[in-house]
Amino acid sequence: MSCDRIRRMDHATAEQWAEAERIDETVQAALADRMLNLVEMLEGLDDGFAVDQLTHALQTATRAERAGADKQVVVAALMHDVGKLVGDENHDAVSAEILRPYVRDDVYQVVRHHQAFTARYLAPIFGGDPEHRACWLGSSWYGLAECFVDEWDQQSFDPDYPTEPLSHFARLIRRVCIVEC
Repeated sequence: MSCDRIRRMDHATAEQWAEAERIDETVQAALADRMLNLVEMLEGLDDGFAVDQLTHALQTATRAERAGADKQVVVAALMHDVGKLVGDENHDAVSAEILRPYVRDDVYQVVRHHQAFTARYLAPIFGGDPEHRACWLGSSWYGLAECFVDEWDQQSFDPDYPTEPLSHFARLIRRVCIVEC
């Protein structure tokens, strides 16, 4: 690192900012690889299901893709639980914020609220309102969230489901997180 780099924003020169912008281009070029690394870090994360969180993510994305979901939805399906890397509580909010700059608002909202939509399956066991999702009934993204959770997410813990590998989704992540941002 150069000693001519920015040490304080309030003392930075135009030349230092130009250099920082140039360096940032390299950082941004590697964004898709970092996103893939986040998903890969789910490997071995066991929270009591028949598959680890990486396999769950891959299955959810595979199901979405096979159902004809668009590329942003497939990437969201792949990354919807990366927030679990920092804990289960609010993982949907963490995952959604990571995706927010790269997906349209309805996809963001689906990831942001997918945990509440799974209450339909958890509430009968743990208590709570199994129809908690109804509070978003009039939202434009409600149907997509139902499909996401009911058809893809909650079914994707099957060790026998034929699942695409992470490498299959690498190009898609590059397209969504680089080209479209």
